Amino acid sequence: MITINPSLKSRIHSIDFNNLPFGQVFSDNMLVCSYKDGKWGSTEIKEYGNISISPAAQVLHYGQAVFEGMKAFKDSDENILFFRRDENFKRLNQSAKRMAIPEISKETFFNGLDQLLKLDEKWCKSENGFSIYIRPFLFASQSCIKASSSEEYTFMIILSPTKEYYTDPINLVIEQEYSRAANGGVGFAKAAGNYGASFFPTNLAKKKGFTQVIWTDSNTHEYIEESGTMNIWFVIDNILVTPALSDSILGGITRDSIIKIAKDLGYQVQEREVSVNEILEAHKSGMLDESFGTGTAVSVLPISSITYKDIKINFQNSNLISSKLKDKLLSIQKGLLKDNYGWIDCLNY
Repeated sequence: MITINPSLKSRIHSIDFNNLPFGQVFSDNMLVCSYKDGKWGSTEIKEYGNISISPAAQVLHYGQAVFEGMKAFKDSDENILFFRRDENFKRLNQSAKRMAIPEISKETFFNGLDQLLKLDEKWCKSENGFSIYIRPFLFASQSCIKASSSEEYTFMIILSPTKEYYTDPINLVIEQEYSRAANGGVGFAKAAGNYGASFFPTNLAKKKGFTQVIWTDSNTHEYIEESGTMNIWFVIDNILVTPALSDSILGGITRDSIIKIAKDLGYQVQEREVSVNEILEAHKSGMLDESFGTGTAVSVLPISSITYKDIKINFQNSNLISSKLKDKLLSIQKGLLKDNYGWIDCLNY
């Protein structure tokens, strides 16, 4: 059951859609659902705004929280097109399970999202470069400071109109001291703490002029895993190479989509261990053609440079394979190309 108490006055006319800072502008309404006494209760859609939370809420003390990042697009006929939201739903519950959070039902997730987008569909623009970023999240909301899993939780969805995540060239540095995740940990989940723990080494890199870090394995720092909030790719002698998934690497939905698109375009794709030394040797021999990242927020993002100690690898930004992959991905997401993968579902009004 969904109770709808929408915003009575939209804020959309006060928003400059040509100057959207990523993740700082939100639509008129949000979804809220609470878990108590061993079950999820009814869902409410109401005006976007601050929420009341106890200072003793367990999420504030023990970090029991997970989230998803997903997008919807509007086609030329003003239809809202969701991109692979079934995979986001599955991954949210996978993350929740790892963090001892009760899983959310498909009905609550899909029906709630549909109703929310029906109310705020004008916040998703059909012009090129626009999408609506969808942020579902779950957190422990019981008032208790005992170090144990919570008995009460809150599920929410908020919406943010977006353009590009990065607007400047992406310069990365290979991290050799800090780690994003360890084997047996929660690196494969979209746990809030994964990101919080990454900010300190990322800030150190930014002070040196880099955009983000490339994370290496926690045991030896010899093998590449991810970069910032992206899965990372290398084009070596015209072969697309990306680190194989493990329990310390997030299984990106954009990553999976690009693997399928690349293979259908005739490219060879390899999912395997990628060492720092291999990348350095490929660069030295002239076989390292390009590098790029993939993720919901960034889509497919060419990388301008990678630095390791005193070695800087610069990439040319012309005739890129990543650009071809991005064009096809965006064309499917915007409904400009036929979806032969079953990735798109349209919002039914």
